[in-house]
Amino acid sequence: MTLYQATASAPVNIACIKYWGKRDTKLILPTNSSLSVTLDQDHLRSTTTSRADPSFERDRLWLNGKEEDIKAGGRTATCITEMKRLRKQEVEDKQPNEPKISEYSVHIASFNNFPTAAGLASSASGFAALVSSLAQLYHLPVSPSTLSLIARQGSGSACRSLFGGFVAWEMGSASDGSDSYAVEVAPQAHWPDLHALICVVSDDKKGTSSTSGMQRTVETSPLLQHRIKEVVPKRMKDISKAILDKDFDSFARITMADSNQFHAVALDTEPPIFYMNDVSKSIIALIVEYNRVSVANGGGYKAAYTYDAGPNAVIYAPKENIKEIIQLIVKYFPQHEGLFKDVFGLFGGADLNSQGGVVEGFNENVAKKFEVGAVKGLIHTRVGDSPRALGAEETLLGSNGLPKTLA
Repeated sequence: MTLYQATASAPVNIACIKYWGKRDTKLILPTNSSLSVTLDQDHLRSTTTSRADPSFERDRLWLNGKEEDIKAGGRTATCITEMKRLRKQEVEDKQPNEPKISEYSVHIASFNNFPTAAGLASSASGFAALVSSLAQLYHLPVSPSTLSLIARQGSGSACRSLFGGFVAWEMGSASDGSDSYAVEVAPQAHWPDLHALICVVSDDKKGTSSTSGMQRTVETSPLLQHRIKEVVPKRMKDISKAILDKDFDSFARITMADSNQFHAVALDTEPPIFYMNDVSKSIIALIVEYNRVSVANGGGYKAAYTYDAGPNAVIYAPKENIKEIIQLIVKYFPQHEGLFKDVFGLFGGADLNSQGGVVEGFNENVAKKFEVGAVKGLIHTRVGDSPRALGAEETLLGSNGLPKTLA
């Protein structure tokens, strides 16, 4: 009997121009366009296996080994239904000899190799992996932009994880969402030397979810309306040009300004939303001072911070600056021994805390030194590729159609 199964992995993306606010909550249509950098799946990814079988009684989903309820009409159910519809429309209706697997229930197992709901865009990579896995299973002859229309209905920013490199999510204007999809601005190969350092400030679930926070902002923030109409359209053009020109100075200025404004909009919400904490703010102070020293010495910006709806910092920088940035962070935020994976071999196995230091001319009083663990971990990664099709040996489902972790 034929086994209908496919496994895919999908990347995390971190926005430089933030998506915040929906004009349609069911279809997940944004109030503004956004732009992100896709990160390397070798370091951060969601992996998903999908199997269709006539013996399965209903659609089922396991996330990190725990079964999740697929609510009728919910986001996961919508994505699965839409993918089955595409299979029928694009494959089975056009080629009558193809098996009618769109009629079968599916079992889906997904695994994130990083904390879920910690402000690291796990829903983005998760829904992108779900859609990529089903697209493979169903042999769909469609573009990533078409798949992004469906992934968007699971999690808005998931549409951007259907591409590698630098990705724009065009907000669109159609009420049915048909023109609200992701497009590639530049591939990974265009600017491979852009790296990222993620400072995991908290791996706890956040107090205000993005979904509810967003709706409160749309309903109560006057600043959001100014952002939508006046600010974002110009920033989208300017940062796209900066990426195409590999102009890090402009990229950094726009990225930091947009992060600041996103958090100002959260603060302008009634009641106000605080996603950053004292550790987050101290990291901003360090990066601002690091850039000031560079500019004072006749250089440009050397790093750019950005924060999503959570306290974790993502610092973008050309790869030649990352070692200095890590040394700066660990001077103020010493790490628990052995946690940092030095995947690029910057420190040659040396104890990370012994490497802490600042560049010449740095004002050390811009932030206080914190206890070990205030930044729980550092993840060094870089711009990455689009979802990957994985081999049968990487399946997450056992022969019985249940997750291997439960076997």
